[in-house]
Amino acid sequence: MLIISLFLATLFLAYSNGANDNFKGVATLFGSRTTSYQTAILWGSFTTFAGAIAAVFWAGDLVKKFTAQEIFPDAIANVPEIHLAVAITTGLTVLVAALTGFPISTTHSITGALLGAGLVAIGLQVKFAVLGRLFLLPLFLSPIVAIFLAVATHKLLHYINSKLNLQANQRIVYTCHLISSGLISFSRGFNYTPKIVSLVLIIDYFSVQGGMLTIAMAMGLGGLLNSQKIAETMSHKIAVMNHNQGLSANIATGILMIAANYFGLPVSMTQVSVSSIFGVGLIGNQAKTKIFYQILFSWIFTLPIATIISGIIYRLLQ
Repeated sequence: MLIISLFLATLFLAYSNGANDNFKGVATLFGSRTTSYQTAILWGSFTTFAGAIAAVFWAGDLVKKFTAQEIFPDAIANVPEIHLAVAITTGLTVLVAALTGFPISTTHSITGALLGAGLVAIGLQVKFAVLGRLFLLPLFLSPIVAIFLAVATHKLLHYINSKLNLQANQRIVYTCHLISSGLISFSRGFNYTPKIVSLVLIIDYFSVQGGMLTIAMAMGLGGLLNSQKIAETMSHKIAVMNHNQGLSANIATGILMIAANYFGLPVSMTQVSVSSIFGVGLIGNQAKTKIFYQILFSWIFTLPIATIISGIIYRLLQ
């Protein structure tokens, strides 16, 4: 019964992840009125699913044994109750945030869930210092770097645009905007699917490829059914943007995520994409600072909320 519950909880986590994350890559398409909401979410869902399917064939080596990320010993992390508490907590936290329009980080929710279960399991033996690398550093690094890079990217594109024929360039901007959104969503599906499926590796008869395919479908379904609030927040409430600003935000997000993967930088894709949109909105005073601060507070409270919920769930499971 515990194994079945873990499988269902992991599917719930994947669904919640899709609801909160699938629209982030295409938010600038809808926000700049390049496409409608329906077109944007279909494009985001398709490219995310394509990335997840690619992971089935080419990212099998990325599926690693679920670990506690050095918060506590890995031996404890692979107790089924830990997996179940982490999956339920992260799924709940991320889905509630999606339904209320707050784009938060799934990775940070998992970190909080691990901390909560660890505190109940081994008390103050958990390594709080690790939280600096997993939570605090990305929280401060991602927004600052993304905002400055988005502003610089937009100024460069504006300069290039002034040197080219406007009508021809707008067609290029549209095409690049669509492609960049698709690549961001593809990358997200490719990277997140192996991470989520690692939760169910303790189920012996569960194949890695079958697990990733199931996770991919759950992520896609979550994005199609529950992305409306996230779409409204990221596309319209953070900043007013045009085609060039939307493309600039996407380029900044793509550059930072590639650099993070290559150099091992502790940045969050969610925080990078949101901050890039806010950064391009600062040009022309089109950014909505109050909304950005509200989102920033939701990032700060993600870890303690997930910690409390996970601790309660793990104790109940015990």
